[in-house]
Amino acid sequence: MRLVVTGLALSVLVTGTLWLLWGRQAVRGSAVFGLVATLIQLGATEILRRARGSDTAGFFRAVGRGMMLRLGGVVLMGVAVLWDRTLFAPLPTAIGFLGVLIPLLLLEVRFLR
Repeated sequence: MRLVVTGLALSVLVTGTLWLLWGRQAVRGSAVFGLVATLIQLGATEILRRARGSDTAGFFRAVGRGMMLRLGGVVLMGVAVLWDRTLFAPLPTAIGFLGVLIPLLLLEVRFLR
C-alpha cells in the first residue's frame, strides 16, 4: 500500500511540475505514464516478494522478470509517443515515466520489508 501511495504522490508531483513548465500538453503523457510506472513497480515488487525465500537462481530470475517489466514500460512509452505525439509529447511523457519509476526503484528495498 505504501508503494501505491508513494507512486501516486510522485505522479502528482511530477505531473504538476511539468504542467507548470510546459502547460496542459504535458499533463496527459506525464500522468498516464506516472501511473504506468507505479503499476509496473508494484508488479516488480510483488514478483520479488514472492521469490524472497528461494535460492539464488530463483532470486535472480525474479529480478530479471522485474527488469523485463520495466523494459516493457519503456517500449510502451515509445509506442505511445510514436502513435500520437500530441497526446503523448516525448519529453514530458519520458520525464513522467522515469520521474516516478526511478525513485520507486530506489525505494524498492524499503517496500519489501
